[in-house]
Amino acid sequence: MSALSKLSNFVTKYMAIIVLLIAIIALFIPASFTWSTKYIIFLLGIVMFGMGMTLKLSDFSLVFQRPRDVCIGAVAQFTIMPLLAWGLAKAFNLPPELAVGVILVGTCPGGTSSNVMTFLAKGDVALSVAITMTTTVLAPFITPLLTWYLAGAWVDISLSAMFLSIFKVVVIPIMLGIICNKFFGNFVRRTIAVLPLISVIAIVIIVGGVVSVSAQKIMQTGLLIIGIVMLHNLCGYLLGYTLARITGLNLSKQKAVAIEVGMQNSGLATSLALMHFGATAAIPGAIFSVWHNISGSLVANYLSSKTDTSLSTNDSVIKNDLEFNK
Repeated sequence: MSALSKLSNFVTKYMAIIVLLIAIIALFIPASFTWSTKYIIFLLGIVMFGMGMTLKLSDFSLVFQRPRDVCIGAVAQFTIMPLLAWGLAKAFNLPPELAVGVILVGTCPGGTSSNVMTFLAKGDVALSVAITMTTTVLAPFITPLLTWYLAGAWVDISLSAMFLSIFKVVVIPIMLGIICNKFFGNFVRRTIAVLPLISVIAIVIIVGGVVSVSAQKIMQTGLLIIGIVMLHNLCGYLLGYTLARITGLNLSKQKAVAIEVGMQNSGLATSLALMHFGATAAIPGAIFSVWHNISGSLVANYLSSKTDTSLSTNDSVIKNDLEFNK
């Protein structure tokens, strides 16, 4: 277990580099990962189950203890990123498949890696976790509605089908993880250090699969879609930080909201795109998976230099989130 824990820490630390290398391999040798596409939904379920295993029902009390802060973060998440995605799709006149893919990235909830990046940025980790939990729970309802409203002009969207997809691959695995933590807590505590390794493996295979089946399309539109994904992500950080500052949140909370808004659950976006819109629509999510881990590390490093004496964190939540990094 000690060796696995060290390996887990290594892959977590260098996740962005690993994902980038796998994406390059899948791009130039598609056959190396085409086999994995049929397992993508299952792999995302494993990631969500792992997230659930790090949570307790008591963790949800954070949402009710700090409703204003969480509300600001959740509203920012479900307004800034979707509207940015829609605006970029319109501004660059993207074809329907890519447009819906970009919008899906924007309408998905925050990713769990944002919690670790917030810690590295010396931000309010408890707030980051609370926002992630809130947006994830709301995702089955809000993500289909926003996607239908914003992307409906490009493609036909079934609200019920998207709701069921998110419920099956996000809500059910997380609930099972929480139940597992409740009744098998000792086992979970002994094995939790290995969860980042499992999570990174799952994300790497998801990215490899999507890139492999979309290699030709990526070659054709690569620079454009990479530029759009980068712009989407960076504007998310900036606008999230600005909104948090305007609403009077302190610096540690501003860091949390900025990172939470900028970093998306791109694995969910990728899976939904494959299930409902095809491989081309999954390209933005796959690229986002690579890029936001790189940008998140850079942004966290920059923000960590900005100190705040009113830092508010929950030590137990920090420990859990550092041990589980998507």
